[in-house]
Amino acid sequence: MVSRQSAGARVVSAACAALALSVSAPAIASTDNAPVKVGDVQKAMEALVKSGHVVGAIGEVYVNGRRVGKGSAGSRLLDGGGGVIPSTARYRIGSQTKNMTATVALQLVQSGKLKLDDKLSEVLPEVAEKDLVERADEITVRNLIQLSSGIPDFLTPEIDPLGSTITYRPVDLLAASRKQRRPSEIGTFNYSNTDYILLGMIIEKVTGHSLATELKQRIFTPLGMRATYLPIKAAEGIKGPHGHGYRKDETGKLLDADKLNATTMLGAGGVISTAHDISAFQRAFIQGRLLPDSLRKVINDPVPGQPSPPQGGPCMGKPAFQPRGGSAPGFVAATYTSPDGRLQFAVSVTVAMDDAERGAVAQRIDHALASVFCPATAAG
Repeated sequence: MVSRQSAGARVVSAACAALALSVSAPAIASTDNAPVKVGDVQKAMEALVKSGHVVGAIGEVYVNGRRVGKGSAGSRLLDGGGGVIPSTARYRIGSQTKNMTATVALQLVQSGKLKLDDKLSEVLPEVAEKDLVERADEITVRNLIQLSSGIPDFLTPEIDPLGSTITYRPVDLLAASRKQRRPSEIGTFNYSNTDYILLGMIIEKVTGHSLATELKQRIFTPLGMRATYLPIKAAEGIKGPHGHGYRKDETGKLLDADKLNATTMLGAGGVISTAHDISAFQRAFIQGRLLPDSLRKVINDPVPGQPSPPQGGPCMGKPAFQPRGGSAPGFVAATYTSPDGRLQFAVSVTVAMDDAERGAVAQRIDHALASVFCPATAAG
């Protein structure tokens, strides 16, 4: 379900030779008006698969909403099974979901139905009454959005998103979190998926609708994200042809991680989308079509204790990209967007490895972007 900033900067809880540019690559104006050539996305995906422990990789490049490059390598299933994955296939976007959940919450702030300084105990009194969140009378909506509540993560051995058909209620996830020691003070950055479970609960309380409904009505439908949805059933898998990821168990055996328990993900990391749709969202978000600048800053501006993303991204600013990433057992996904919102590079990688190894794959995704947009940087 993680990461909030960069696929390469943080995963779970988010170098090589340059690839050749295609001869017919279109020129794209970056934010500094320097031309940017789009390279061979297919070769970039092939390189990801060859880098090891990658089952399948798909990627697409969009300019002003128009696809200008695509690639698919590897296979749907382990050991070459199931054929290729269409570049248009659905995939889990992981913690890129958080950006969507935060957007809905901030739209409620914009309309006056919620305030950034509202206390958790005021908007969800039951979490204080049942002692599900420590210091709920001090934690604000702003703290939840900015991951600075100090609430522990619910992802513990007690709550495993893989292999369980138990339907967890949000209060069950809060109860698991409450058993953990507080990792940080309120106001200091600490990555916790529990914050976004709570945001989803707040959205449902304020609107009277499910989070899935609010995401659809406020984001998916207006932006034409027809293939995107938030699953809410424990054993609900990905609709249509898609890649399967795998995770090692304690004996080293690879387990199919395709059917992750959706009730452990929700607003923290549960959305299933496509390269086209997630590109449409990031384009609209960065271009200010979903929130005004003052409210987007609540999401984008770092808080105390939060590491700043590398300046300029994988291309060292030529062109610059703003990355969003996410992962969970079996996959890593990332979307990179230019500061003006015109350019997106969306990638999904299904893997077969330990959870702790996924960070290396995220760094390879960074390199894939560099190989497509800035081969000189990649070669260096």
